[in-house]
Amino acid sequence: MTYAHAAAPLGAGSADTVLAESVVQSVDWLAVAPPTIVAVAAVALLVADLFVSERAKHLLGWGAVAALAVSLLALLPLLDGDRSTFCLTDDPNVCSYTADRFALVVQLVVLAGALLVALLSVHDVRATRLPAGEFWFLLLASAAGAALLPAARDLATLVIALEVASLPAFALVGLRRGDRLSSEAALKFFLSSVTATAVMLLGISFVYAAGGSLHLARLADGLASAPERLETLAAAGVVLTLVGFAFKTAAVPFHSWVPDTYVGAPVPVAAYLSVVGKAVGFSGLILVTVLAFPAYDHVWGPAIAVLAALTMTAGNVAALRQRLDAPHSAVRLLAWSSVAQAGYLLVPIAAAGYAEEPERAVGSTLSYALMYGVVNLGAFAVVAALAAKGGRGGRIADYRGLASTRLPVALALAFFLINLAGLPPGIIGLFAKVAVLGSAVDAGLGWLAVVMAANVVVGLYYYLKWTALLFRPAEPAAEGGPEGVQPVPTAPATPTAPVVAPPAAPLAAPLRGAIGLTAALGVALSGAPQLVLRFAGEALL
Repeated sequence: MTYAHAAAPLGAGSADTVLAESVVQSVDWLAVAPPTIVAVAAVALLVADLFVSERAKHLLGWGAVAALAVSLLALLPLLDGDRSTFCLTDDPNVCSYTADRFALVVQLVVLAGALLVALLSVHDVRATRLPAGEFWFLLLASAAGAALLPAARDLATLVIALEVASLPAFALVGLRRGDRLSSEAALKFFLSSVTATAVMLLGISFVYAAGGSLHLARLADGLASAPERLETLAAAGVVLTLVGFAFKTAAVPFHSWVPDTYVGAPVPVAAYLSVVGKAVGFSGLILVTVLAFPAYDHVWGPAIAVLAALTMTAGNVAALRQRLDAPHSAVRLLAWSSVAQAGYLLVPIAAAGYAEEPERAVGSTLSYALMYGVVNLGAFAVVAALAAKGGRGGRIADYRGLASTRLPVALALAFFLINLAGLPPGIIGLFAKVAVLGSAVDAGLGWLAVVMAANVVVGLYYYLKWTALLFRPAEPAAEGGPEGVQPVPTAPATPTAPVVAPPAAPLAAPLRGAIGLTAALGVALSGAPQLVLRFAGEALL
């Protein structure tokens, strides 16, 4: 496919020569293949839903899984080097889409996360009677926007990708028609996001007025050489732009939508927001700060450092306050945990504002995001699996004694929680936290490193408390517990007979596959922790 532009002088006479210039630009379809495949599959599944019978609707889910798997394979040919397309005709080095190492790593996290969420959703969509065509279209459309964003190299493409990733997510949260919690969650999510987007667009208009370009590379040069009278306008634009991305990353004080949205959404959708949604926000934040606003690192560096400290502290304190027997406490704890983890992810970005090589500092964010994406999706997969068995698994107390009936599931959840805590044998979680702490120390942010270390210790309490609960004896049936965990009452004639738990019903194959895949990936990453150090030590941009 090509784009052509022709220009001819107006009012040329018969004796004049009509001069026409044609500029042809080729599109590198290989570079744009990952998001394109997902977008095409989204439309195809929506159309196919019109012709598929009700009994065959579940095949749409497997079609979505296949499309995401193909999009992941499409990343392989891009590993040989940076590829760019949609470049300016007068400067081929300034492009709107670049598939460099940064983009590929984020696309790997986004597409793999969406694939795992699709596996979780195959059973959930059928069991809860969600509209299949609409669900799979919305999920793939959002994933396509999320995969496009890390490769965007101009503000227009970046904002469009951000909204393509966000708008379908609103509908996914509220897709359970007639559910009050779902409708309330979608409304809160929508109103908060629209407000943040409006503020961000105002900020982008300010920096465009001061810098004179939408392309990130040219904008950086324009802001660095902007007249002194525009410095205040540019600084205000930088701050307002950060507000929009702070909402997407669930940074304090723009985090209030998180717990209610996660509780009201289907569990797989909450998992999607916790990983893919965050990857979108953090990749956009890295692009605008490191590539577009290096001249204002004295503005965004301290601001993000304060946001990081507030976010991790507020998230951990709120997670500590979750009662084991409260409704939806499992999802709420994971929601507040994700807020705290967002604070950790912000630390290397703040360090980039102080580092001599900001491109290297943000590598720690990507390495941490890789670890967090795997283990957090695994934890949500276990919650979704138990919630699918009779609606249980919503309370943390429901997990007491899980090891007695579902030992592999209990071991997997314990491994995920230990990784989030940053303890062995969760080696990848430990290395990721060390890399993030190292980025703060190297940048001279010793106070932020101390705040993070204190918060990591606080997080140990609620992660280990949940982990220990998995291996405690099961509560009597009257006090509640997960399906298959309640003991069988002993007969009156034999009061000393041992309590025997009935065998647990098997989980659906897609749920078992999602749990097994995330556990295998977590173990593989723990076996190769040097990957974290490699990402943390390289300039990916």
